[in-house]
Amino acid sequence: MNFDLLIENLTNPALLFFVLGIIAVYLKSDLEIPPNSSKFISLYLLFAIGFKGGQELSHEKFTSEIALSMLFGICVSLAIPLYTFFILKRRLNVFDAGAIAAAYGSVSAVTFVTAVSYLESQQLSLHGHMVAIMALMESPAIIIGLVLISIFNKEESNTINKSSVIKHSFTNGSVLLILGSLIIGYLASAKQAEGIKPFTNDLFKGFLAIFLLDMGITSGKKLKSFFSFGWFPFAFAIFIPLINGSAVAMLSSFVTSDITSRFIFAVLAASASYIAVPAAMKISVPKANPGLFLPMALAVTFPVNITVGMPIYFLIVQRF
Repeated sequence: MNFDLLIENLTNPALLFFVLGIIAVYLKSDLEIPPNSSKFISLYLLFAIGFKGGQELSHEKFTSEIALSMLFGICVSLAIPLYTFFILKRRLNVFDAGAIAAAYGSVSAVTFVTAVSYLESQQLSLHGHMVAIMALMESPAIIIGLVLISIFNKEESNTINKSSVIKHSFTNGSVLLILGSLIIGYLASAKQAEGIKPFTNDLFKGFLAIFLLDMGITSGKKLKSFFSFGWFPFAFAIFIPLINGSAVAMLSSFVTSDITSRFIFAVLAASASYIAVPAAMKISVPKANPGLFLPMALAVTFPVNITVGMPIYFLIVQRF
C-alpha cells in the first residue's frame, strides 16, 4: 500500500473533525451541532455535489459506456443485499438481517461526497454521470431487503407496508435533491453556473468538515450500546465493506477504464446507508433494530472507508 497516501488521508482535516466529534463525546463535552444546522449542511452537500455533477454531465456525451455503467451500478446494489442477507441470517433475526443487508446494498451520500473530496486531493475530477449512478443505487437495495424479509418471514409479511417503502425509496429527500440538483446543473449554462460557483465550490470542504464533526458526535453516542451486540456485527461492518469495495474496484474494469469512475464504484459498493435505509425501515419494518444497523453503518463502516478503505480502492484501480 502507498503509505504516503494513507497518511495523507488520515491527516485530512475533514477526517480529523470526525475524530474530534468522537473525542468530544468521550470527554462528555457539550459540543454539538444544532439539528437544524446539521440538516442544512446535509442538504447543502447533496445540492453542491448534484449541481457540480450536472455541470460535468452537460459536457459529456451519453455513450454505451455510460449506459453500461448505470446498469452495473444497479446490479451491484442488487447483488450485495442478496448475498449479505444469508450471511447475516445465520446470526441475526430476519428483520435485522434484511435491514442491515439493505443498508449495505444501498449507498451513503456522505461517503460519496467524501470520496469526491478525496479525488480532488489527487488532482482528479468526478464524471457527472457518476452522480446519477449514485442516486440510482440508493433504492434497489431497499426493495430487495423488503422482499427478502417478506419471503423468509411469511407469517409477518402482512405487517410490512410494501407500497410505502417502495414510494419512500424513490421519493427520499436525499435522492430527490441530488437528482434535482443534477438536472438543474445539467440545464444551467456555464455562465449561469459561474454565479453560484463560490457557494457550490469554495465553501464545500468547510461545510464537509463541520458535517463530519456532527457525524463523529452522533457516532460516539452510539458506539457504547453497539458493542453490547458482540463481535459479529463489528466484524461484518469492517470486513464486508472492504471486500465489496475491493471486488467492485476490480470488476469495474470490465465496464470502464476510467480510474475516477472505478474508484467511485468501489466506494459506493463499500458504503452503507445511514439516512435513507433507516428512514425506510422505520416505516416498513419497525421490528428491525436501529440500534444495530445504524451504528454499524455510521460508527464503524464510515470511518473504516474514509481511513483505510479509500487508499485501498484507489490503489486497486490504479494497478488492476
